[in-house]
Amino acid sequence: EGESLLNDASSLIIFRFALIAVATGQFVWYKAALDFSWMLVGGIGTGIFIGYIFMKMHKNLPTDANIDTILSLIAPYLVYIAAEEVGSSGVLAVVSCGLLLSNNRHRFLSSSSRLRGLNVWDSLSFLINGLVFMLIGLDLPEIRQGLEKEGTSLEMAIGYGLIVTAVLVLSRILSMFCAVGVTLVARNYIAVADKSNPGIKGPFVLGWAGMRGVVSLAAALSIPIQLGNGAGFPHRNLILFITFVVILVTLVVQGLTLPWLLRRFHLPDPDHLVSSEEEDAVLKRELSQFSLGYLKSNYPEEMYAQPILRQMAMKWEASVGDNPENWNAQCSLVYKEILDVQRQWLLDKNNSNLLLDEELVRHHLHRIDLEEEKMKYV
Repeated sequence: EGESLLNDASSLIIFRFALIAVATGQFVWYKAALDFSWMLVGGIGTGIFIGYIFMKMHKNLPTDANIDTILSLIAPYLVYIAAEEVGSSGVLAVVSCGLLLSNNRHRFLSSSSRLRGLNVWDSLSFLINGLVFMLIGLDLPEIRQGLEKEGTSLEMAIGYGLIVTAVLVLSRILSMFCAVGVTLVARNYIAVADKSNPGIKGPFVLGWAGMRGVVSLAAALSIPIQLGNGAGFPHRNLILFITFVVILVTLVVQGLTLPWLLRRFHLPDPDHLVSSEEEDAVLKRELSQFSLGYLKSNYPEEMYAQPILRQMAMKWEASVGDNPENWNAQCSLVYKEILDVQRQWLLDKNNSNLLLDEELVRHHLHRIDLEEEKMKYV
């Protein structure tokens, strides 16, 4: 996900240079290279710097879940504005800041803040995605009228859109095969490289999975209506319409056929040789073993003196549920500490095992946050 965000941010930077070239009518490659380098370095640096400040604010200020959520909403806007003011990439700054805060959120946010923020951002991202598509839908009648004024028929615009879609799909599939070819050559010089051969099916599926979505649409909508001299941006309506066709075709055709393609090819996952259910069961068992060992090593007397701690141990040993009525202050402190070490164990395991499904880790981290919240009401 982080790599995808950085790729999107880099693409938007290149798109921005293209808009500048169209608006000014000139392109100086060495100046563009210097500007591009500064936008990359300055954007990443600004995002990390301001992200670090927000980390300290979350950690040291007397905040609660509501304030932490508000700060998380303010951060991307502040980072974007600051990066743009110094002439770097605001998009890349937001991405780098978001990655920094996301990867370290368990160090400075409470469980209630993480749960509240997750719910708010899930709803907000859904609304923003829907809003972008709603905007293009509302803009389509005006785009069609603009095409007619420019002398471009609807059939011709659809044809252009289908041609561009075909070029994009074929170029992505070709790039996947090229990437695999480079990997097959480079692995001969890397001792720890994976020696398996993905064959033809793997690169083809990766290429076919390149659906276009909200980023492409947002980039197209960012095209200015007029140039600096007051003239209209050339073929803006056609670009917007082609973008809409590309998104529609890739989401419908590729999106609907991808599951069938995966079933048809029977592709094994080289990173996950077992199913998600089996991997989840293994992770859950290892986490229970680690938690039980920690409890026995650090609180052997309390484990036998406190009924709830004994039930926790039994739960980890044989999946026996606990009884909230037996909670007391000492049990809460011990269980809170165990939840903290569970969380850190999961984070360490996720960092050390690159093949581990990160979604499973997030699921268990979310469960630990829920357990910590439950302690406040028992």
